[in-house]
Amino acid sequence: MLNSKNLRESGGSENDSVQELEDYAVHKAEETTKSVQNCLKIAENIRENATKTFVTLHHQGEQITRTHHVAADIDGHLSRGEKLLRSLGGLFSKTWKPKKTRKITGPVIFGDDAVRRKVSHLKQREKLGLPSASKGQSRLRTPPQEPTVALEKVEFEKGNQDDALSNLSDLLGEVKDMAVHMGSEIERQNKALSHFEDDVDELNFRLKGANRRANRLLGN
Repeated sequence: MLNSKNLRESGGSENDSVQELEDYAVHKAEETTKSVQNCLKIAENIRENATKTFVTLHHQGEQITRTHHVAADIDGHLSRGEKLLRSLGGLFSKTWKPKKTRKITGPVIFGDDAVRRKVSHLKQREKLGLPSASKGQSRLRTPPQEPTVALEKVEFEKGNQDDALSNLSDLLGEVKDMAVHMGSEIERQNKALSHFEDDVDELNFRLKGANRRANRLLGN
């Protein structure tokens, strides 16, 4: 007769007693439950990290917008400086007109409201001290009272596995949604950065022109 350890290693055989086979079935069911629960924990960690990345990415986009607003403010100050430089000079001084290749429009908001709503929802849950989502939380069944037959134990473990797999499916679905939202946010930021760079290039071009004008007036 095989002991419990040998039975688990052998996987059971025709010569094993019914009790040994039942013990083996219960052991494998419990082992499977632990494996699924471990997968669920890994998925929960992935979701937590994805949530932090998503919120950080959104903050980055907000920073890009704020910086672009500063560039637009610089445009106003530079325009006043250009006007002043144009009015300076002697009677025979050649009229100076600042060169502009394009208008500074400031930040243009790209993207959809779904991303902003999602981030707002995650921030609100964080402030309230709630988990990042209502779905995907581990649900464990109350163990059956002892004594119980092996079949009931196996069915109990199968129920736990079903719950864990359902949670895992919810978690993976949520991670997938966040991945889609992050892709949209990155695309939005790329467009915003491109527009920002165009404005900065224009400001640099005009600033160089204003500096040349100032140097001529100073006789440099």
